[in-house]
Amino acid sequence: KRKLSCLHLSGMQCVRLLSSGQVLPSECVCGLVELAGDPNTSPALTGTIISLLAQLVCDDESRDVLQSSYNLTSTLASIIHCHSSTPREPLVLQCLKVLQRLTYNGRIFHCANYIHELIDFLMSNIQSHNDDITMPCLGLMANLVRYNLSVQTHIKALSNVKVFYRTLINFLAHNSLTVVVFALSILASLTLNEDVGEKLFHSKNIHQTFQLIFNIIVNGDGTLTRKYSVDLLVDLLKNPKMADYLTRYEHFSVCVSQVLGLLHVKDPDSAAKVLELLLALCGVSGLRSLLCEVVFRPAAPRLRAASRRQGVGLDAGQKTEPGLALIQWLSSPAEGEELCCLQALQLLTELLEVVSVCVLGFVELLVPVVLDLLQGLDPAAPDSQLRTHCIRTTHTTSLLLNILCVCNMVVNTCVCSSQVCGEAVLKAVELMSKLRQQVKDMETSFYRILQDQRMVTPLSLALTSSHREHVQTGLRLLLEATPLPDFPSLVLGESIAANNAYRQREAELSVKRVAVQQDVPAPMGKSLSGPSPSSPSHSIHSLIEKLQNGMEVCYCNCFSFPLSLQSKEGRLQDLLEAKALALSQADRLITQYRCQRAQAEAEARKLASMLKEAEQRREALQVELGSQVLEAERAKGDIKELLQHNARLQADSQEHQSLKGSYNQLLNRFNENTHSNCDITGLRGELRGQEERGRAKEKEREELEETVDILRKELNKTELARKDASIRASSLELQKAQVEAKLQKKEDELNKHSSMIAMIHSLSSGKQKSDVNLSL
Repeated sequence: KRKLSCLHLSGMQCVRLLSSGQVLPSECVCGLVELAGDPNTSPALTGTIISLLAQLVCDDESRDVLQSSYNLTSTLASIIHCHSSTPREPLVLQCLKVLQRLTYNGRIFHCANYIHELIDFLMSNIQSHNDDITMPCLGLMANLVRYNLSVQTHIKALSNVKVFYRTLINFLAHNSLTVVVFALSILASLTLNEDVGEKLFHSKNIHQTFQLIFNIIVNGDGTLTRKYSVDLLVDLLKNPKMADYLTRYEHFSVCVSQVLGLLHVKDPDSAAKVLELLLALCGVSGLRSLLCEVVFRPAAPRLRAASRRQGVGLDAGQKTEPGLALIQWLSSPAEGEELCCLQALQLLTELLEVVSVCVLGFVELLVPVVLDLLQGLDPAAPDSQLRTHCIRTTHTTSLLLNILCVCNMVVNTCVCSSQVCGEAVLKAVELMSKLRQQVKDMETSFYRILQDQRMVTPLSLALTSSHREHVQTGLRLLLEATPLPDFPSLVLGESIAANNAYRQREAELSVKRVAVQQDVPAPMGKSLSGPSPSSPSHSIHSLIEKLQNGMEVCYCNCFSFPLSLQSKEGRLQDLLEAKALALSQADRLITQYRCQRAQAEAEARKLASMLKEAEQRREALQVELGSQVLEAERAKGDIKELLQHNARLQADSQEHQSLKGSYNQLLNRFNENTHSNCDITGLRGELRGQEERGRAKEKEREELEETVDILRKELNKTELARKDASIRASSLELQKAQVEAKLQKKEDELNKHSSMIAMIHSLSSGKQKSDVNLSL
């Protein structure tokens, strides 16, 4: 059966599949989620199941059902936990992307299964500096911490939260705008109301932050980046200090003009986020008037000229105006554009509260389009379309009330438009009255509109109308509104009197009246100039008196028109019946006031006891505050260290940019010189051979050095021996010289003796001489 259900699901349209209430798709999805969460299921089958479930996440209603009824968030978190050791696995990335879409604008319970493990996994991999896993982890973390105090408290209590903050600050210098927006969103959610956030979003750099966010919204990487950028700016506007900074931002008008230009692109998703941002900007009192100037004032002259020439037609030149782009999103909302239509209605309602004459030309174009939205709905339409139509009718009614306020500023030129808008408002409110028991929250909206000050104009126009059905509609709504505590009865009476006075002046200008008409201003002046009592009973009697005076004025005005006697009698009867109803309603108000007074006294006693309990809690919180102050002092030192680290990171970022440029230049040179790779390989081989020969030479050199050392030692010994020999030779030379001298002396003596011998022999004979010679 489960297999057949899966096959049936794969062939059906996924949009609003689970919210349709069909049993078979619900059973199939329940089985798929259970099978995907089973650890024994193969990764291939799990990936196929997640791909199928990812199609359901595209639908907002089905996404809420998957998160609340099928516990898909915990299932995907368990799959990630099982494969946490391999974060780059395709199955993990697939689960992260589905979780990011599933948790967007959704609240995750902190106590759900595997949520703590999921947070630890995200924080660990955000610091891994791997873009493939970092970007989906950042996007999912931004979803988890937004508007979720329990998750924020859990993260702040972790020991490595300071390291996590430093990592997020480093991502602010990333080259991907999506990563920058994710990191800034997480920092805003975690630190905006703390000392760290005050340093990060300080007045010195908040204007650069605003400029960065607006640039990303206008020139972002895609719808996802624009979506998170708008959410970030909306979150910042909820902080009063950030909203005040934005009111003083000098480039606000230029940035908003660029954002309004995105409305001309027929993309419902982008337009919805832009309109959401504009509604958030309208919520800041100092920005609403500036936004009104950007939307309406540039278009006013051309709009008035176009309305005189072409009626409500829009030519190509006018399509660039922001106001006309809003009108285009209002006219005939198609499938998938209902949200844009409702947001445009809300935005125009907010903007037209800043009443200005310059928007009258725009109102002339707006009224026909708004009236078309009040067309009847097909009775055979489904409940979802009926609910959408009723919500649109509620917003349309609020917009028409503001249009009435604008028209009343220049009533002489806009009486027709005022009457048309008033009739449309009454019809819409009457429709809400009939549907308040069938449509959820319609009764609350109905009574809230009845107590709105802006309902005075259409009610007064109806009660003073010359058409009986308009008077009866106004009386029916008046009966519903009178018992309400905040219904502006006094203002209604004054408005009725003012309408009658206006009709009287118009009649006096056209036809001369009888003397009865001269008595009409007397009761009116009494009702307008009478003092306003401070006590409730006096207010009720004053209300009754003014209603009576108003009825008398209406009665007197009835005679100002040239009607038949029968018409006069019928109108007089209607007015008398209205007077009787007003008197009975006044009695009912007195009774209601007494009941409310008793309830207020009981409520006061209850509030006194609650005040006493609050004082006790305040004392306990005072003690806790002291400990928090000590913790804040310790945090200041951490913030100082963090700022110093941030400055170092900024310097590193600049150095990184310069190194990146150098790297690109070297990369280009490398690409140009790829043909020399073969020569480099040969040179490397030759270099290795030379290195080997060098090592051999080095070894031989070492051996020679050893031999030289030995020879040097022997040379030293030889030198010593030579010195000894030289000394002996010197002594021998001296001895030789002495011997030679002695020898020379001996030779001289010998020669002397020889010569003496010769002389002796010469004196003897010759024979004896020869004998002597021979003997010698």
